Amino acid sequence: MHIADGVLSAPVLITGIALSIAGVGYGLQRLDYERIPQVAVLSSAFFVASLIHLPIGFSNIHLILNGLLGLILGWAAFPALAIALFLQAILFGFGGISSLGVNVFNMALPAILCFYLCHHAARRAQHESLQFLYGFLAGSLAIIFSTCLIALSLFLSGEGFIRLIQLMFLAHIPVMIVEGIITGFIIVFLQQVRPELLAAPVPSCD
Repeated sequence: MHIADGVLSAPVLITGIALSIAGVGYGLQRLDYERIPQVAVLSSAFFVASLIHLPIGFSNIHLILNGLLGLILGWAAFPALAIALFLQAILFGFGGISSLGVNVFNMALPAILCFYLCHHAARRAQHESLQFLYGFLAGSLAIIFSTCLIALSLFLSGEGFIRLIQLMFLAHIPVMIVEGIITGFIIVFLQQVRPELLAAPVPSCD
């Protein structure tokens, strides 16, 4: 899911930076100070989970958990993901500095979309099966949306990436399923032990 430096065209990079700055700014504006520790914990969870790369055939894949971040944090997912991706870029060389804006937008926007699509239903669901279902949808849809945005970023940078885009979609099919299952179980668990994490007022939907 990380796009390295030197891959994307300048217009795509500039657009990604502008959109991510706007998203992070809005997320910080809507963030209550009381929720900063929560954002930090989930940012750390994303940081650690996406460091674990698994070989799948011709590619390496890793967990992302942006659907989970979106469900819990709403617009605060933008600054949470921005911090984690920045640290990954400077500490481990995942992604890059110039492509940071695009990487943040490609992972954070799907998180926001999943928040609006699944948050209300997930926190209102009374049965574990429905809680799991909405969590699964958020986790899997976030991967689908992120993959589409990455594909769009590559396509806009040159038609030579078409083969890579096809391989990328195939490689992330198992990620979509695994992320959905993990997110589903986490939502069920949170509803049992910490339902306030989902039921608490979310500033981003005021």
